[in-house]
Amino acid sequence: MNSEPLNRFLYGSKLQAYALMRRTTYVLTILSVGLLIYAHGVVESPVKLRFLYYAIDAILAVFVLIYFLRILYSFERVKFLRRTWFEGTLMAIILVNQVGTYLLDFPVVYNLFEGIGIPLSVEIYRVLVSLYMLMLLIIELLETKVHLKTLQVKPAIIFLMSFILLIGIGTALFMLPKMTTVAGGMRFIDALFMATSASCITGLTVIDPGTYLTFSGQVVLLTLVQLGGLGVMTFATFFAMLMREGIGIRHHVAMYEIMESESISFTKGLLRKLIIMTLSIEAIGAVLIFMTWEWNTEFDVIGSKIFFAVFHSISGFCNAGFSLYPQGLYSDPLRSWYTMHLVIAGLMILGGIGFPTIIDLFSPKAMRARMEAPWRNWKLLTRVTVYTSAGLLAFGTLAFFLLEYYNTLSHLSFIESLIASFFQSATTRSGGYHTVDISAVSVPALLIMMILMFIGASPGSMGGGIKTTTFTVIVLSVWRTIVGKKNVEIGNRTIPHSVSYKAFAVFTFAVVFNVFFLIILSISDSKFDILRLAFEQISAFATVGLSTGITAGLSDMGKTVIILSMYIGRVGTLTLALAISTRAYTTAYKYPDTHLAVG
Repeated sequence: MNSEPLNRFLYGSKLQAYALMRRTTYVLTILSVGLLIYAHGVVESPVKLRFLYYAIDAILAVFVLIYFLRILYSFERVKFLRRTWFEGTLMAIILVNQVGTYLLDFPVVYNLFEGIGIPLSVEIYRVLVSLYMLMLLIIELLETKVHLKTLQVKPAIIFLMSFILLIGIGTALFMLPKMTTVAGGMRFIDALFMATSASCITGLTVIDPGTYLTFSGQVVLLTLVQLGGLGVMTFATFFAMLMREGIGIRHHVAMYEIMESESISFTKGLLRKLIIMTLSIEAIGAVLIFMTWEWNTEFDVIGSKIFFAVFHSISGFCNAGFSLYPQGLYSDPLRSWYTMHLVIAGLMILGGIGFPTIIDLFSPKAMRARMEAPWRNWKLLTRVTVYTSAGLLAFGTLAFFLLEYYNTLSHLSFIESLIASFFQSATTRSGGYHTVDISAVSVPALLIMMILMFIGASPGSMGGGIKTTTFTVIVLSVWRTIVGKKNVEIGNRTIPHSVSYKAFAVFTFAVVFNVFFLIILSISDSKFDILRLAFEQISAFATVGLSTGITAGLSDMGKTVIILSMYIGRVGTLTLALAISTRAYTTAYKYPDTHLAVG
């Protein structure tokens, strides 16, 4: 079909049409998100809600119309459809649902999901579409020259600000009346605490998410965990690549520094694999958890069972540790479901070893390469993270088993004690779930758990702490000093001195921050003993989420300290230092050597 006459006819009005469509998209996206927040967070009247939903559906219909106009004004229409396949699929779903609902009296989304007991399916559908359009709006704004000029800042600052923005939005949403089951809503400090804990994938809570939050509040909590786990910048960049032909070199450089990629060209491929692998692992985890729910679990409808499985899978893989049960996995009868414990432990371990390691181990390309050349070894980063993580996991399992066999494990069989010890060792690496009563754990076991929490997970992962590679480099540097070697060596490779300096800097910053915040906690919350406060502080800083049960009882000052600890622990002490520091003007000089006695 010859489209040349149509293209010539439309050519004169193309610029004006695109400008109008862009302005309309801006206004309607902001309006739809505002109406959704107002409807789900404030309005109680069914009549008002119905009119609000009519208005939101009308906005969605306009989005479909704008998409068709974009197809029309794109003179290479087949290429446009291929490039915007994701957006086109979404618009097709909206169109089918709108026609079915308002013309054929057959609401497609409602009949598909409400029929199997998934509540609020239509509302979730509207929220997802509006969030997509909001992401589109943000990307459109970032692509304009005016906003690019205002972003002449360090990638580290962009990374820090993205989490502050996410925490701010989460705090505002949690304070809405319909997000909680109690009258008056959530206090500001508690809303800020929960938003920070979710965005920083920590898991410490001052309320019970299963009973205190409504379904809408639980969805907000889960969304913050998912966005916080992968990072707002990661999601924004992924959607930019999904909706557009590509991203600019500035964005590539920012993601290269934030993700610590091997190269700038490697960032794009890693990002796509990261998102796909995350969603795949979480989906598989949700299916396995769904299958391991035992017969005596009470769910009103199958939709609730699906939501619980998805919630715990995402929370487990993101190393968040949130649960919809009052005492987490220690709640009765979950504490004896050892198959489910192993599934969630596996999710926590995968989420904690880092995406570069997962890709090197499990990506189809890497597995094919090893099958073709079995003698090829893993990458050095993979070897360090796997061996260190395995060693710490084994040490934690053995230590907890020996120290708690006659205490918190005394009522369990030998195999059950081993599984419980393994789970507690895995969760200290930043997971946050627990299957024993942490408040009853002995002092020696608590101290070992604090050490494991402080070390934390691996680079490029969902976990916190100083990271396994930092720990390994510090141990090797100390060993080098003891044996008198000139260089730090590992795997027939020499680690540069700059890497050792960075590892000791991370360790020093972490110790200083934890000691400083612990001193403040010992003043503001002196009613708790120092060991419990130290456990809480390290758990917050390492974004673990384990607690001896004192979180809700902390003073407002104590909660503020924990909030700061969670944020600093998530963004990283070194990242924070680099963001607020200034670079040396020059390093092209050296003062004479001197001797200084140490030790």
